[in-house]
Amino acid sequence: MTHAAGTETDVPSEVYRAASDAEARGLAVEFVVRDGTGRPTRADFGGAQIVKSVVVQRGEGFVFVLTPLDGQFSWAKLRAHLGVNRLSLPDADAAYTATGYKRGTITPLGSNTAWPVIIDESLSGQTVVVGAGSPGIGALVSADELAQAYGADIVQLTGAATE
Repeated sequence: MTHAAGTETDVPSEVYRAASDAEARGLAVEFVVRDGTGRPTRADFGGAQIVKSVVVQRGEGFVFVLTPLDGQFSWAKLRAHLGVNRLSLPDADAAYTATGYKRGTITPLGSNTAWPVIIDESLSGQTVVVGAGSPGIGALVSADELAQAYGADIVQLTGAATE
């Protein structure tokens, strides 16, 4: 794992778990420690699109929804894609139990359970930053390779429909 200044750092157990899962899936990931605090910016990660990983409860199970950090996804489009009438956001304890990660660090990489992954189509073709399981650390990865490694559905969830 590299620090923004290029130095090696100790690896938190959550990041190790994420890295091990990525490696087992043949997914190339670079873990980067960002300098500073507060809301991450694209500049913190070399201009890569920052992705939020939202855990959504569907019945007794969950799904990961990955969208641009500043994007709002359509609940109606997500419900239609999943073929359900009801979805909800779990509370912080339920999200932790489902993933093994605290809010703000949630990622499909190394989750306690390999829940289905849905990626907004606007991320296709980009290098993105997803959570790495630990505050201040991001996982740089190809969105397309991430989708392939997790068998993710690519769905238009944000913005207007593309033609």
